[in-house]
Amino acid sequence: MSTDNQNTKGNAAPEGQAYAEDVSEQRQIRREKLKALQEAGRNPFLQETWDVTAHSRDIKDNYVAMEDEEVSIAGRIMTKRVMGKASFFDIQDKQGRIQCYVKRDEIGTEEYKWFKTYDIGDIVGIRGIVFKTRTEEISVHVHELVLLTKSIQVLPDKWSGLKDPDLRYRERYVDLIMNEKVRDTFIKRAKIEHEIRRVLEEDYGFLEVTTPTLATIAGGGNARPFITHHNTLDIDMYLRIATELYLKRCIVGGLDRVYEMGKVFRNEGMDQRHNPEFTSMECYMAYGNLESVMDVVEQIVYKCQMAVNGTPIISYQGKEFDVTPPWNRLDMTDGVKQITGIDFHKIDSDEDARRAAIDYGMDPEAVKDWTRGKIIAEMFEDYCEDAPGLLDGRIPVFVTGHPVEVSPLAKRDPEDPRITRRFEVYINGWEVGNAFSELNDPIDQYERFAEQQRELDLGLDDEAHPMDRDFVNALEVGMPPTGGLGIGVDRLVMLLTDEPSIRDVILFPTMKPLTSE
Repeated sequence: MSTDNQNTKGNAAPEGQAYAEDVSEQRQIRREKLKALQEAGRNPFLQETWDVTAHSRDIKDNYVAMEDEEVSIAGRIMTKRVMGKASFFDIQDKQGRIQCYVKRDEIGTEEYKWFKTYDIGDIVGIRGIVFKTRTEEISVHVHELVLLTKSIQVLPDKWSGLKDPDLRYRERYVDLIMNEKVRDTFIKRAKIEHEIRRVLEEDYGFLEVTTPTLATIAGGGNARPFITHHNTLDIDMYLRIATELYLKRCIVGGLDRVYEMGKVFRNEGMDQRHNPEFTSMECYMAYGNLESVMDVVEQIVYKCQMAVNGTPIISYQGKEFDVTPPWNRLDMTDGVKQITGIDFHKIDSDEDARRAAIDYGMDPEAVKDWTRGKIIAEMFEDYCEDAPGLLDGRIPVFVTGHPVEVSPLAKRDPEDPRITRRFEVYINGWEVGNAFSELNDPIDQYERFAEQQRELDLGLDDEAHPMDRDFVNALEVGMPPTGGLGIGVDRLVMLLTDEPSIRDVILFPTMKPLTSE
């Protein structure tokens, strides 16, 4: 067993003064060990580097070729068993864990004495020979051992681990050390983001660009922004809620296929699928349309799933989804009819639409100023998005036919000008993507902005899109027919890594600060 005095209740300052004092005592012991090292001229914090030539999994996977070879490895001590003149300990590096074997007579009595004082969590550098123990465990026989960093904090013990969700998110650095699945999730996330870029750039010829995070207008979406103030200019500015309008300006300028993957910010609620700071990928392709963009999103999701899991079948929380293209399609108005029985295809006036909504049970006060299109969109959101079997089936669903009233940046459908050439893509009943055949008529765009601004000014919709005259000016210069797509990267990562909460796929999710008395 380890010689380290381990705490068995985790790493947080818990309820109960006795435990707080216990943690403090253990940390003090480690501080005293550090002081002894420093007084002996062995200050670990003066170490600058270590030449790493191999990692744990590489050694295990290539044991036949590496047996009896000298390797130089580094990592964190995770277990330690001192047995008189010899000891076994495990170190953890970026690939996993590997056992190490050290003998007093080989590294010297003085060095071995110091090694016995090392704690779980200390970071060491090791040079040694690859071998197998009598129990056939691939290990490293140590002939040089150097303490690179002294851990002052006490890690949770290996049995109870770090399980409290709030603590895991607050101390993600400890979570990553203690939980292999967490490390694997964020390694997969990196692969997913890499694959998104690869598909866009190599398969479709997109160019990655960077657009402003701070803007004077919170445009490109319908959401509450975070507001800040620029002191020099003495103006309020907004953290971006979307990258759309700047990317479309790039299309106007002749960069025919552009994308950006980065943070956007929305001052809204927090739950299992929402964090105020999240990652979005938006791409725009000149001379593309809704069908072009459907192909792009299908390929992104399919190839990301294959890259990280090796199968087109997503297994998520006990359910399975086949993302092999092509995917299903559903008209929004048809979806409302399927769930509520109301056929808005046969209802033309706003008044009749309001009456049908009220008869179904919607609040008369809420719908009194709504148009037919607004009612369809609200009924779909309220009654259809969570309806079993509609959007959460085995095959992803493209929902089309969004009303103009809720799609201020999408091109009208030439066969029915009340709706737009827009889709939202659903997997597991979640919206993971939103796309348009982009509106490029500057007069129509101005009129839609004006109507949204009116709703904003009258307090009818505090998430309505504000007027953006410079964007209208860009459209007047001329934007070619364009297909655009936005994907919520965090939700996609949740699905592909089987994680139940968005906080499980964001390294450092937004948390309410702890208050101290």
